[in-house]
Amino acid sequence: MTTRRLPLAAEEPSRPFGSAPLGTPAPGKEAKDADLLQVGDLAKATGKTVRAIHLYEELGLLRAHERSKGRYRLFTADALIRVRWISKLQNLGLSLAAIQELVREQDGSGSAPAAAQKLKEAYVARLAETRKKLEELRELEVELEESLAYLTACHSACESAAPVHSCPSCDRHPERPEPPELVSAVHVV
Repeated sequence: MTTRRLPLAAEEPSRPFGSAPLGTPAPGKEAKDADLLQVGDLAKATGKTVRAIHLYEELGLLRAHERSKGRYRLFTADALIRVRWISKLQNLGLSLAAIQELVREQDGSGSAPAAAQKLKEAYVARLAETRKKLEELRELEVELEESLAYLTACHSACESAAPVHSCPSCDRHPERPEPPELVSAVHVV
């Protein structure tokens, strides 16, 4: 990925001690000109829209490392990691407001162990919810497989003139006299 580096405008306003902007390289690493991404490049690299990146900035979830002379937002490679993290949390079911709260809790923790504990608690809760959802999806998978097997048998067993409403009470499936709910519920009014 080639990024054109534009001259920088004046430095950003000072921040409180220890609060580096999100998307800033880790201590000891300096962003190189070629490492900086414009907002469109960051969006493209993460599969997000430019509007989503702007929204993350508005919510305080992401900050540009610096701005070019033309006032373009420039991000470090760390911003890629941050946007992917936000996406993963969204995929786990967290709203942007919940992610914002998680970030606030991290910032207000006061110490690394306290921040790690808060993050661990959030992840433990998400893991439990994810496992529950996976179990629900496995049950749905089994029911879908049973429904497909039932419907496949219908194709070969049913008479072409059989009325549609006869499906829930079909006697052509001796191995399964009751159809799966995904089949029978279609005809319930």
